[in-house]
Amino acid sequence: MQSSTSTVQSSSPYFDEARSAEVVNARMSNDANPRLRQVMSVLVKHLHAAIKEIEPTHEEWFAAVRFLTETGQMCTDWRQEYILLSDILGVSMLVDAINHRRPSGATPNTILGPFYVANAPEYPNGANICLDGKGEPMVVEGRVTDIKGKPIPNAKLEVWQTNDDGFYDVQQKGIQPDSNLRGVFTSDAEGRYWFKSVKPRHYPIPSDGPVGKLLSAMGRHPNRAAHLHFIVTAPGFDPVITHIFTPDCPYLPEDAVFGVKRELIADFNQIDDDEAAKRVGFSSPFWLVSWDFTLATSSKPVRAIP
Repeated sequence: MQSSTSTVQSSSPYFDEARSAEVVNARMSNDANPRLRQVMSVLVKHLHAAIKEIEPTHEEWFAAVRFLTETGQMCTDWRQEYILLSDILGVSMLVDAINHRRPSGATPNTILGPFYVANAPEYPNGANICLDGKGEPMVVEGRVTDIKGKPIPNAKLEVWQTNDDGFYDVQQKGIQPDSNLRGVFTSDAEGRYWFKSVKPRHYPIPSDGPVGKLLSAMGRHPNRAAHLHFIVTAPGFDPVITHIFTPDCPYLPEDAVFGVKRELIADFNQIDDDEAAKRVGFSSPFWLVSWDFTLATSSKPVRAIP
């Protein structure tokens, strides 16, 4: 009777150092999902190659197992330590880049981050999402258009950011107002949107867990460059998950999760004009950011492992 598993194309199916990856991959069933076979074969091949290059001691191997165990134990309903690990190794940004290759001129993606909350309050254009009154006042305005510059009306813009102390509202339940610095806006007939907030500041990613300890051991800091988060969606167009970065942040070239792209660094202009401030309901000075989002038409759905 023919076995449902692959056989090693050599003299022996038993483990040996030289053929370790080949032996392991040959054990996968021919009935396994083809995409899963491809993924696992590549992972095993490169993992075994890395182990052979590193030649870890048993103590080092167990330290790695303990690190992964502690990473899993740190995960909660609102904190995903494994995603944080993926972030600091640049894997999250690489996966995002592979899955969001867009035509020239389209707004590029960056990572979602761990503190997105669905069903944020919906506001009319011009509303202020800063509910705790902290920080330097700011107006963000712009348009949502397609690649040819045609306005996209009724586009949905979800925005969120940390407060001036460097924390998201969900990190400070009972301290910050609920839904502080979160909101959903809709572009008008000309694709325009605008809202009031405060200038974002840099902040550290959670560093009290195993990923933070790894960063420290590698001599890296945990700071993210100052930014606002956006998700921009419209029927018939690829959704954009992205950031707007401040140009004066010292962590732009060394963002802890590699989230900065040059095209996402905005101009922040300080307006010291009493009349202009009065028109937007602020006292001068305030920050003005003009930022347009350019959406590409919908692409094919990404491939998934069943």
